[in-house]
Amino acid sequence: MPAALSLLQQRHSVPSRQLGEPAPDEASLRELLEAAIRVPDHGKLVPFRLIRLQGEAKLAFGERLAAIAERQHPELSDAKREKERTRYTFAPLVIAVVARLHADSTVPEIEQKLCAGNVAHNILLGAYALGYGAQWLTGWAAYDCEAAGVLGLAENEHVVGFVHLGTPQIEAPDRERPALDQLLSTWTP
Repeated sequence: MPAALSLLQQRHSVPSRQLGEPAPDEASLRELLEAAIRVPDHGKLVPFRLIRLQGEAKLAFGERLAAIAERQHPELSDAKREKERTRYTFAPLVIAVVARLHADSTVPEIEQKLCAGNVAHNILLGAYALGYGAQWLTGWAAYDCEAAGVLGLAENEHVVGFVHLGTPQIEAPDRERPALDQLLSTWTP
């Protein structure tokens, strides 16, 4: 079996809480992201961008999100506030993958979002190929207007995922996968 196909069949997510140092160094990260942005892109719109959260920025982002959550939900418990504050601190590196939609394009917005989603998926594949672990998460902050403001997103931009990257600290078990025969059908006229 070709190595690339084997990689696709073996890749699995590693929970962000199980990702530690080291994260990809700058050269490896650039190599990974250069590969990740090679996605199908109808109209050559490049309807995505990436935001790196690393070091103290991860906690600062979490603190801003915790403040938003507290404003939106005054009854928020201390435990939930702490969960929001530390949500992005477990993995050493988080890449926010942002869909940058071009409303004036003939390319439907769903295809533009799928393009951005492919970038996130390629980051997962690239991390696995380089021996790192990764997890693609969303959560409320991916869909919240105030959280988008914290990231400096424009009106036409939306987070499609926060990809957490690092080195697996334990062997993460793979989950049960669906059987192909339950998913594949053949259309006939």
